[in-house]
Amino acid sequence: MSRARWFHRRGARWVCDLCPRCCRLAAGQRGFCFVREADERGIVLSTYGRSSGLAVDPIEKKPLYHFHPASNVLSFGTAGCNLGCRFCQNWHLSKAEPVDGAGRAAAPREIARAALRQGCRSVAYTYNDPVIFAEYAIDTAQACREVGLSSVAVTAGYIQEGAREELFATIDAANVDLKSLSESFYRRLCRAHLEPVLDTLRYLVHETRVWTEITTLLIPGENDSERELHALCAWIRDQLHADLPLHFSAYHPAFELRNPATPPQVVRNAREIALEEGLRFVYTGNIADPEGQRTSCPRCGAVLVERRGYRVDAGGLSGGRCRRCGTDLPGRFDRSKWPTPQIR
Repeated sequence: MSRARWFHRRGARWVCDLCPRCCRLAAGQRGFCFVREADERGIVLSTYGRSSGLAVDPIEKKPLYHFHPASNVLSFGTAGCNLGCRFCQNWHLSKAEPVDGAGRAAAPREIARAALRQGCRSVAYTYNDPVIFAEYAIDTAQACREVGLSSVAVTAGYIQEGAREELFATIDAANVDLKSLSESFYRRLCRAHLEPVLDTLRYLVHETRVWTEITTLLIPGENDSERELHALCAWIRDQLHADLPLHFSAYHPAFELRNPATPPQVVRNAREIALEEGLRFVYTGNIADPEGQRTSCPRCGAVLVERRGYRVDAGGLSGGRCRRCGTDLPGRFDRSKWPTPQIR
């Protein structure tokens, strides 16, 4: 366990200041996320230093398509979540309850060293949301930075302002789940609210240097209507940037929600809508769609990065620019500028 960083006292209870839920806890009680527990002195993080597992992944699996393509990332998570998504695809971790001694002991510096040994260029905080293990993620990101590794957050963005600044100060790239542009969707299916997620996205894009991409999971009958997709893509274009990569992925029945799986054509149609709205880098995930997985130059149309599943050919890029016409591609691409990792 580790003492939490964000809480205050209100009467006889401790108030968690990490996420918008602001759980009010008496000693012995756990928050909605089930990993933050109150004692007589405040709030502790029960999963600090214990990973639910470590795995080497291609960076494209996060998914991040404009962040050092074809590199490897060491991925890990813990347990619990501060959202209550009825369709959670990782429910066996996000809905897991921490038990003393459960999980694999993995101190921040040990994770950084493991990433170096496996030839990774970055570490990803993923599987469940790094927001709820923010102290652990921050310490790990700092250990990674000391040895030249990048840090990646895969998150729903449900976090309070103060904690948000501290967490993302240590993060180099993030993929944020924007589940819908509907408050009703967030309340009904996620037991959460939309506006804090939008605030996080605005903050990341306009106030930090964190490379940011967005993923939207399309659920039939819930968030896949043409009207909603036009609105979501227009919001990204107008409030964030037309060059911000957007990934659409297909839903499969999981956890409590049993809607039918998303037909591949729905995902392809969503990409077409996004392109119509002026977004320049729109991708389709977990379906067979070569066109929706490649990155092309927005100026001359040359293929810059070709993807077949997780097989990646970035031969059209030279130092982050189109090899044919020299146009800069938004993202983090130039391998020559990567720090050289150092094992310590």
